[in-house]
Amino acid sequence: MTHSDDMLKQILSRTKTVALVGFSANTQRPSHRVAAYLARKGYRVIGVNPGLAGQTFLGETVYADLESIPDDVDFVDIFRRSDAVGEIVDAALARWPDLKTIWMQLDVTNPDAAAIAEARGVDVIQDRCPKIEFERLYGGAATLSDLS
Repeated sequence: MTHSDDMLKQILSRTKTVALVGFSANTQRPSHRVAAYLARKGYRVIGVNPGLAGQTFLGETVYADLESIPDDVDFVDIFRRSDAVGEIVDAALARWPDLKTIWMQLDVTNPDAAAIAEARGVDVIQDRCPKIEFERLYGGAATLSDLS
């Protein structure tokens, strides 16, 4: 699961819209902090959490599941247990045939789901955090518009 900095930069620079599965309204939870960070950096972040469906956070409606999101996304960020990843990846691939990236957060891995997504041409990152990688690669002051 080694990913080059060039690959991570390519993913972060081409991404526009993120579906964040496992979004929390609790500002102390990592999923909320990552969503808020990505939004501040210029990404459109759509939360996915059945318990928050219909509410608005970060200027976007939160949806119960990936299938309910009416817009296209190019990046699915997964804040769920590793054993839940397979179902999420299957739903993402069914919903968006042109999906570019599946990203599993720290301590989240699922080699079988990753292989399925990669066979469809999707870039898969496991056990990493886009917030951490963005800061490491670009520094805290950079935004998405700086990457183009």
